[in-house]
Amino acid sequence: MSTMEEPGLATIRWKCRRGMLELDILLERFVSRHYAGLDDARRQAFMTLLDAEDDLLWDWMTGRNTPEEKGIAELVEQIRNLR
Repeated sequence: MSTMEEPGLATIRWKCRRGMLELDILLERFVSRHYAGLDDARRQAFMTLLDAEDDLLWDWMTGRNTPEEKGIAELVEQIRNLR
């Protein structure tokens, strides 16, 4: 674990609840399938991603926009490619 206190999985799942059902589904699916396998840097990037506004997140998930930060852009790509 990193030097920062990591939020619990229940907190992370709560933060995945958004104003758009589509985002809820994408984010929850990612947490269920991949969050446990992320390293500390990717977990921190995911928490930063969750701090974004819904409209920006949706633009990222639909490919209308790309995050500037490389780590977040890689996570967005991973989330977008979930089947």
